[in-house]
Amino acid sequence: MQTSKSWIAHFKANALRERVDWNIIPGITTGERYAVIASLQAWQLGETSEGKNLIAASKKYAEQIGDKYYVDAVKLFIKEEQKHGNNLGRYLDSIGERRICKNWGDTLFRKIRYLRTSMETWTLAVIVVESIAQLFYQSLKDATECQLLKQICNDILIDEAYHITFQTERLATIFHTKTNAGKAFRKLFYKLFFFCTAVLVWFAHNRVFKAGRNTFSGYTRKMNRKYQKTINRITCEMAMQMA
Repeated sequence: MQTSKSWIAHFKANALRERVDWNIIPGITTGERYAVIASLQAWQLGETSEGKNLIAASKKYAEQIGDKYYVDAVKLFIKEEQKHGNNLGRYLDSIGERRICKNWGDTLFRKIRYLRTSMETWTLAVIVVESIAQLFYQSLKDATECQLLKQICNDILIDEAYHITFQTERLATIFHTKTNAGKAFRKLFYKLFFFCTAVLVWFAHNRVFKAGRNTFSGYTRKMNRKYQKTINRITCEMAMQMA
């Protein structure tokens, strides 16, 4: 498990890497626009959150555990997510598509996150969304021949892999402070939240998933593999480190 200081170093180093060549002329087709634009607009909106409530939760949590570096790590994580939103917005601008200010899915998810302000709730929500995002951006990448959009998706996919590790390590730490009964309840709750969210996202963005050659059954199988990998890391790997 990495320390908050090591995550700060990672995020700072990653911020210096430029994986998108903005000199490439976007070449999205009419058919591709039909399949992906609405979802692209919605995800661009979701990636631009200021993260004020997440920062507030991280400050409270950092004080509880005595980790003065954790808040800075979270802020850099949020900044990296905002980079994704900025890149998607810049792409929408380049192809003459508008940026949206409101989306029902984004609004619903924000309200769900704001029901509680605990670090555990926030971390779980981020892990679930980042896991789904990996499938979404891979599907988006596979659904287009536009090299610029492919590069944007690839940049996001690289970042998301680290984001999931960052958040999974934190959730594992929180999970192993609970009683056995608390752990059993959380296993059920984590799974329910994971798959309910995954199904909701499928129905909201299935046009992109299908354009990326995913069926619903294939999508759920991939999400199940992601869930099993995540829950194993939370419940097993941390226990081995603490043994």
